[in-house]
Amino acid sequence: MNVLIIEDDRALARELGLFLYNEHYHCDFARTGREASEKLFVNEYDFVLLDLGLPDQDGLQLLAQARQERNQKASIIILSARGSVDDRINGLNLGADDYLPKPYSLLELGSRMQAVTRRKHGVVLDKLGFGEFTLNLGDRTLRYGDTALEVTRKEFEILHYLLLHRGKVLTRLQLSEHIWGNNINDSADHDSNYINVHVKNLRKKLTQQDPVTDWVETVRGIGYRLRLEDEPAPTT
Repeated sequence: MNVLIIEDDRALARELGLFLYNEHYHCDFARTGREASEKLFVNEYDFVLLDLGLPDQDGLQLLAQARQERNQKASIIILSARGSVDDRINGLNLGADDYLPKPYSLLELGSRMQAVTRRKHGVVLDKLGFGEFTLNLGDRTLRYGDTALEVTRKEFEILHYLLLHRGKVLTRLQLSEHIWGNNINDSADHDSNYINVHVKNLRKKLTQQDPVTDWVETVRGIGYRLRLEDEPAPTT
């Protein structure tokens, strides 16, 4: 998929571009509204990631132009430090598909891009599966075949996040931020040991149903990953 990153902060644009490159997106960059307008006129994009605070133009102006004249089918996500309710409402009313205030998690952005893509293609993804397990996002339940398993809210959130990034290593900090969000520093129970306890309990519940496969793999010194389907077991 082709992405236009409209961001005047070079370091942030570079970080975002590297992340998306690793997610198999092809990225173009624009630092000003004028440069962005030129690229939007010439190229077609699947996604436009738009910073509102551009040096020569209000990003909302550029959003309106894009929706009226250029790249009407592109999915537009606003990434901005302007996180007031009015800014969000104006952006969404002008045609943005999502609004993510700075600072934001790159992994969350990736998940939101996937969600926007699903909506664009009319795909309803209420359930995520691995092996004989099914995670139902509607009623927030975990089942093994027809058997419902008791999982805590935090265990559910960890498993959900691992499933969204199946096969990728997630650090303990990333899992903590996913669970506690921006209030992570206000929580007394967000440290890595607490994450370890939740993962240990989750793994135990999965293993009780499927003792053959160790679905949640520990990556020593980094974090955890959910194994891919039919992935060979690691040698010891």
